[in-house]
Amino acid sequence: MTDPFGRTIDYLRISVTDRCSLRCRYCMPKEGVPLTAHENILTYEELLLVAEASVGLGIDRFKITGGEPLLRKDCPDFIRRLKALPGVRQVTLTTNGLLLPEHLEELLSAGLDGVNVSLDTLDEKQFQEITRSSRSPVQVLDAVKLCSGKLRTKINAVMLPETESQLLPLAALARELPVDVRFIEQMPIGPGARTEAGGPPSPSSALMRLKEQWPLLSPLPEGERRGNGPARYYTAPGFQGAVGFIEAVSHSFCSSCNRIRLTSTGTLKPCLCYEDGIRLAPVLRGQHRDRDELLCEISSAIEAAVRSKPPAHCFDRAESVSERKSMSQIGG
Repeated sequence: MTDPFGRTIDYLRISVTDRCSLRCRYCMPKEGVPLTAHENILTYEELLLVAEASVGLGIDRFKITGGEPLLRKDCPDFIRRLKALPGVRQVTLTTNGLLLPEHLEELLSAGLDGVNVSLDTLDEKQFQEITRSSRSPVQVLDAVKLCSGKLRTKINAVMLPETESQLLPLAALARELPVDVRFIEQMPIGPGARTEAGGPPSPSSALMRLKEQWPLLSPLPEGERRGNGPARYYTAPGFQGAVGFIEAVSHSFCSSCNRIRLTSTGTLKPCLCYEDGIRLAPVLRGQHRDRDELLCEISSAIEAAVRSKPPAHCFDRAESVSERKSMSQIGG
């Protein structure tokens, strides 16, 4: 399926909950966000119907997100059912890592293809200040180590002003472990729209710092795909994994965007930075003669969302960003 600008859309990010066990400063306010009533969250059966209709349109890659998706009961079983749908090519998970150890065997048994773990710093004080929690980065790192030899594992680190000193320690994990470490440029969404004095390092300056430490760090061969996202990857002799940069603001990758998003409340979002979306919940919960009719209506809604994809985001003009919800509410 292609959008009006000729981009192939084959990837759907599905948020299963707006709940999270952390309060990361760039994701949500200290007091949290108003939580959605359980009856307004799409059921797993509804999500599977959306996935089935999506596959029929050529969308065969899925990312399960939150909030923290593992907080939702039976998430591994949902992943198993999703992966078993005919035509589904890949299912991956984004998580803060805290619940990974207790669910890892279930997730592996379900056929999960990969996991992205959020870890912005290895410094305990910084970690607690950023996440507004008493947790330790050691807990997250232990989860990464547990996963790294068993499935494709990536670390997501949002670049923040105070974590500039963490560039080298985090990047070193890609040398020590078979993991990819991706440095993510902070996007002006929700609390992340409030930039701090000085700002974080730019991706280009961060890359220069890494090359000072590892002079042979070089781009991966053209065409070597390491996932569904827009990261630019680098590696060096002796590295088990790679280091990547996701530069949503400074180097737009909109021309190759391949995704749409489904929020936990049933809104299909064509683009992260605009509040516009197609409401699927009324379709899923309306009156239908039979299952085929329902799938047809879902497919029509998905096609409408793809047709409404804008040519590009406007993150470089923060005042034009119309999305006001936090990332946990959207599905980060």
